[in-house]
Amino acid sequence: MRALPGSGRKGLGSLVAVVLLAALALHGCGGERRPLVVGSKNFTEQSLLGEILAGWIEHTTTIPMQRRLHLGGTFICHQALLGGGIDLYVEYTGTAFTAILQHPPITDPDSVRRVVASEYGRRWAAEWSAPLGFENTFAILVRRSTADSLGLRTISDAVPHAERWTAGFGYEFTEREDGLAGLELLYGLRFGRDPRLMDLGLLYRALANGLVDLVAGNSTDGQIAALDLVMLEDDRRYFPPYEAAPVVSAAALDRYPELRGALRQLAGRLGTEEMRAMNRAVDVEGRDFRQVAREWVERELRDDPVHP
Repeated sequence: MRALPGSGRKGLGSLVAVVLLAALALHGCGGERRPLVVGSKNFTEQSLLGEILAGWIEHTTTIPMQRRLHLGGTFICHQALLGGGIDLYVEYTGTAFTAILQHPPITDPDSVRRVVASEYGRRWAAEWSAPLGFENTFAILVRRSTADSLGLRTISDAVPHAERWTAGFGYEFTEREDGLAGLELLYGLRFGRDPRLMDLGLLYRALANGLVDLVAGNSTDGQIAALDLVMLEDDRRYFPPYEAAPVVSAAALDRYPELRGALRQLAGRLGTEEMRAMNRAVDVEGRDFRQVAREWVERELRDDPVHP
């Protein structure tokens, strides 16, 4: 869903994007049969999803494929798509709605989906395929011992205790339209100390080890269950929906008409628990993401009568 550079780093992020796109462009030229390039953001779930897209397309079409996974954050992948460095990647509807399109968060999934589909098509000639079947929202997390001792179930329940806590957040969460500032405003959430900023991959372990008392993670991350963390309910419905769906350039669809059908076949196939299990297999069990993704594709194809 995430990995979006904060505003304090947008200048650097833009420079990196320009350099990346220039490098990608050197390899993107060629005739009409040039490979279809699948990209991804730079965290485990995105690498899995990029490999799933590539593997599915390889097995169900004759389209030549190329992978450019783990590119960077939201803006990097978005600019790579617009600049032709990649042809498709998986984005999250709420991230597109708030971070890319700069709309204030809303909570209705259908409305968010309609807006992003319409504006991406009109502004950038990019098409949203149907959602894959799961949502990866921000997860406000505490240790189970904290939740049990204080009777915490919702974010509102945590508000009276926050002044005694140290929070931990990823860099992007402190800057996003749908991030920390709006959360604090809506809930009246105030921490006694400035939050500790760290890479998303370090947040869960910092919370489990007592270095911080509350973090904002991703709801499908495998470490949440592995470390016995508790996700507090967003009882005031602050966060928008973050449905995962492929975004593909119109030029790629024109070049490979069979691509639209292949992506359509992925709609609704990948559930939340499956995504959590795959993330856990990589982040907790140490398995290679390519193999985990390959097994999912092979299992889906084996069980699908259309693709014996």
